[in-house]
Amino acid sequence: MIFATFAELRDACLQLPEGDAAAAAAVATRQAMLTKPPGSLGRLEELVAWLACWQGRPMPRLDRVEILVFAGNHGVTDQQVSPYPPAVTAQMVANFVAGGAAINQLSTSVGARLRVIPLALDEPTADFTQHPAMTERQFLDAVAVGHAAVDQNAHLLCLGEMGIGNTTAAAALAAALFGGTGADWAGRGTGVDDDGLARKRAAIDAGLARHPHTALEAAAALGGRELAAILGATLAARSHGIPVLLDGFVCTAAAAPLACLQPGALAHTQIAHVSAEAGHRRLAAELGLQPLLDLGMRLGEASGAAIAVSILRAAIACHAGMATFNQAGVTNRA
Repeated sequence: MIFATFAELRDACLQLPEGDAAAAAAVATRQAMLTKPPGSLGRLEELVAWLACWQGRPMPRLDRVEILVFAGNHGVTDQQVSPYPPAVTAQMVANFVAGGAAINQLSTSVGARLRVIPLALDEPTADFTQHPAMTERQFLDAVAVGHAAVDQNAHLLCLGEMGIGNTTAAAALAAALFGGTGADWAGRGTGVDDDGLARKRAAIDAGLARHPHTALEAAAALGGRELAAILGATLAARSHGIPVLLDGFVCTAAAAPLACLQPGALAHTQIAHVSAEAGHRRLAAELGLQPLLDLGMRLGEASGAAIAVSILRAAIACHAGMATFNQAGVTNRA
């Protein structure tokens, strides 16, 4: 979908379909009949109901799992906020295409289809310490790329990213949306030393002082094309009835403007894992989302989201395959 203006995109973010409460209720009814104490599978039971609600079917399926990895380059790397040069973004995209990255192995392990979408890698965003990272048109074009990339037939969408400098953009966006400074949100990303971390914090503070903090405007001024595409894909998934796994800190920050515009806008999402990146746990708390996994990961690439697919498959397997008390001849509690 092409959005002509911020106002048009904002309107779309305010008119979101709700999930299927009847499908979620059917899950709860079946859970009460399965051969286990009530609630004994913990979040696995909640996850089945969540999948049912957003897929709109009482018995959810994960036959078609899609992984989208968006890649973009950032002008704020001029501030030496990363130990890696921007050329690494395109090099890693080539590695994805060749099948040599972690996400290639993880997507194969869970039977998911992986697609990698680079966004104007030869045209980095502007350095947000000096100018808005993107114009309104550049931002909306990137949102449209993400929106159009979503397969309407998917049962689950996993979102990931690649972009040297994008933890700086994500931290700046989180600070703009939820308050704080570079010191509150910036982490070491791909491994900056103490001097690099100080430069990263200073760059974030400079961006916050220069640009507006309203949701979409901040996403354009402080974010990146891959973050904008993630926002677009998250919005499209809601429209198509597709539950979403957000990967780590960058993905969560990219989707956060939706929640700032409309409470409940991220109800169709789960955070797959809490990143080791400094601000992610705080950001998840701001959004009221509890990550599924805590493995000390900070790779990006949708790596944590891919791993979390196995958790969802296990939840569905128990829900669909367990016997009821009547079927098993087991006495239920009084």
